[in-house]
Amino acid sequence: MKLKIFKYKKVKSTNDIAIRKIRSGIKNGIVTSDAQSSGRGRHGNKWVSYKGNLFVTIFFSISNNLNLNKFNYKNCLIIKRVLSKYIKHDLKIKRPNDILFKQYKICGILQETIFYKNLKYLLVGVGLNLLRSPKFKNYKTTSVYEITKKKVDRIRILNEIKLNYESI
Repeated sequence: MKLKIFKYKKVKSTNDIAIRKIRSGIKNGIVTSDAQSSGRGRHGNKWVSYKGNLFVTIFFSISNNLNLNKFNYKNCLIIKRVLSKYIKHDLKIKRPNDILFKQYKICGILQETIFYKNLKYLLVGVGLNLLRSPKFKNYKTTSVYEITKKKVDRIRILNEIKLNYESI
């Protein structure tokens, strides 16, 4: 499947834009934004979205019998594979949807499904801390830059994620 990239400067949520794209007749793609003001996490939590980090939603139609739990793990494997090119060790998947470096959260993945015109769509929202990470009391976070002391090109990472999803 070929995925077109839709780029924005600032959105409330890349998942919200993906839903609008689906409702406008676009069956698959990737939404990315330089900034998002209301990124979502699991259970209604907010994803803190610092400029310079990566915010994307990959969306496509799926069959009704797709095992979403297995696919959620596959999403984690894809992002871990992309990150492992930059961080050579200590990356772990924390089920159901986080990527950790040691015990520090570096990436969160939000998987949502919607139905539109008798089709089921999967939305895979990815928040990846490339440059900066928020500080919380209840868990530790980090970024690719904090680990490697190197800035990673967001577009390069985006294209690597795109290639991985296109080969599914």
